[in-house]
Amino acid sequence: MSSLQELCSGLPLRPLPENRGRWAGVPHAPVRTPDLSPEEEQLALRNALRYFPPDVQKLLALEFAQELRQFGHIYMYRFCPSIEMRAYPIEQYPCRTRAAAAIMHMIMNNLDPAVAQFPQELVTYGGNGQVFSNWAQFWLTMSYLSKMTEEQTLVMYSGHPLGLFPSSSHAPRLVITNGMVIPNYSSRTEYEKLFALGVTMYGQMTAGSYCYIGPQGIVHGTVLTVLNAGRRYLGIEDLAGKVFVTSGLGGMSGAQAKAAVIVGCIGVIAEVDKAALVKRHRQGWLMEVTNSLDHCIARLREARKKKEVLSLGYHGNVVDLWERLVHELDTTGELLVDLGSDQTSCHNPFNGGYYPVQLSFSEAQSLMSSNPAAFKHLVQESLRRHVSAINRLAQEKFFFWDYGNAFLLEAQRAGADVEKKGANKTEFRYPSYVQHIMGDIFSQGFGPFRWVCTSGNPQDLTVTDHLATSVLEKAIADGVKASVKLQYMDNIRWIREAAKHQLVVGSQARILYSDQKGRVAIAVAINQAIASGKIKAPVVLSRDHHDVSGTDSPFRETSNIYDGSAFCADMAVQNFVGDACRGATWVALHNGGGVGWGEVINGGFGLVLDGTPEAEQKARMMLSWDVSNGVARRCWSGNPKAYEIICQTMQENSGLVVTLPHEVADEQVLRQALRL
Repeated sequence: MSSLQELCSGLPLRPLPENRGRWAGVPHAPVRTPDLSPEEEQLALRNALRYFPPDVQKLLALEFAQELRQFGHIYMYRFCPSIEMRAYPIEQYPCRTRAAAAIMHMIMNNLDPAVAQFPQELVTYGGNGQVFSNWAQFWLTMSYLSKMTEEQTLVMYSGHPLGLFPSSSHAPRLVITNGMVIPNYSSRTEYEKLFALGVTMYGQMTAGSYCYIGPQGIVHGTVLTVLNAGRRYLGIEDLAGKVFVTSGLGGMSGAQAKAAVIVGCIGVIAEVDKAALVKRHRQGWLMEVTNSLDHCIARLREARKKKEVLSLGYHGNVVDLWERLVHELDTTGELLVDLGSDQTSCHNPFNGGYYPVQLSFSEAQSLMSSNPAAFKHLVQESLRRHVSAINRLAQEKFFFWDYGNAFLLEAQRAGADVEKKGANKTEFRYPSYVQHIMGDIFSQGFGPFRWVCTSGNPQDLTVTDHLATSVLEKAIADGVKASVKLQYMDNIRWIREAAKHQLVVGSQARILYSDQKGRVAIAVAINQAIASGKIKAPVVLSRDHHDVSGTDSPFRETSNIYDGSAFCADMAVQNFVGDACRGATWVALHNGGGVGWGEVINGGFGLVLDGTPEAEQKARMMLSWDVSNGVARRCWSGNPKAYEIICQTMQENSGLVVTLPHEVADEQVLRQALRL
């Protein structure tokens, strides 16, 4: 493959590309175990072959069948492009619209080997967060985008490009749905079969919506989480000498090491996969590496004493690390850890998301495919040990939170001691980080807003950083509440230190947490800079689906909603539709993401700023809805901060009219009415 032009010319069939199989030296997804019947295997093969004309089907049928039986899925390795996969400058894409070129820029970033967790399996992050289900879908999508006009919309069904359909210039150019399975059939077992058949896909959050910006996004979220955990649990602003222990250095979790350095604490992160650990060390995100628990503990003690800033990667299982910390406590009386969490891909615990402590990494991968039931048993036993160690440490002045990866949910299912007496079913012994640390931020409309400079020029990103900083500083100068000022100040610090910490991996992107006013003001400033030529190419606005309005997830984003609606998904679905109606360039709606398949409904968007007045109008309209929807929902559920914010927003915008809750009679009146 020599050019983007060829990449956009459709499936390469005459001649067929050479089948190079799985690449050596590249991380690969674990073998899947869909347990298909012979009839289902035939159906999976038939579904894959329908992308190809009859004259090549006999050859492809043999290798696709081999892939299915060897890897549990048909990825079509033969069609993995040989071009260097990265986000090319937007003007290099052979497209009829800037919107299509921007989307291609984002897709190729999601598949960049420097960004993607398993690039050849089209997995961006989270162990199974797919961009597409197979490489034929990638080729067809790129071809459609190159042909698309401003009066067409590309429709994507779980990775499959259904086609280009007539629409209007005001409609989205791309509409994505991933994993929209009928609820009664949205189980983990059914998913494995449906994915193997090639008819549905787990898009995680920003993998399948083409909006991932590398680990920078979760770096920022982790920075804010650890900072606010220090404030809430330890009562301090300065985390020097404090120890944060966690696990995972893969796609998303790789951010934890960098976050520890930015907040100024000591981060110790366990990782079983040496390739992931080495990747983060080479990137400069991980300062030191060891495979010795003795050295790990000695280095931790030294750093605590000197109050060093340190990110230390432990090549081993996190359960061993937690149990060693318990041993040190019980034998020396010394508590060596202050804060703890977990970022294994526990939403996918039995297919490579969580590795049991009883086995080595290679042994676990082998057992996972050869005996899934035995592997599941060991995972659940490991989870029980994991929680037992944390429970012992939590008897002292140590604080643990669930980072929204389904760790406590899966631990509960494994029989671990995570119950909270008298709690509802979304609460455990330890809080979700949304419940205790970030929930108030969402209620105030703050969430992970981001942008990508499609020129690929670092100078454009520098300009946007200056603009965003100026916007937030002006907002502070104009007067804001103390709680809002604190968030703005954290984000100003973040932007100012971003370049120093080498946060860009892949596309020229930035993330910050902002409220509705901040997002709109930053978008307008960027659009005006494009119009004036200060920024040389369009900028894509987006956000993580993990945001104020984007996700209904009872064990994470909506875990602090207590009116009984935490298991309802109206907010996320309405957000998807509302963004499409108000000017988004593309929209996506997903089943799963974060906590796992069947546990979440979430959505996202992309909005291309090109310097035109129309782009500014769309940004003002769409971004306002994209935040106020979730704040209004939290207001109705009884959150006082959300009530205050939505009332203020209504005063400033006469077009916004929200149903406000009245204060309900006290408990005694309710009990008397029910004769309790």
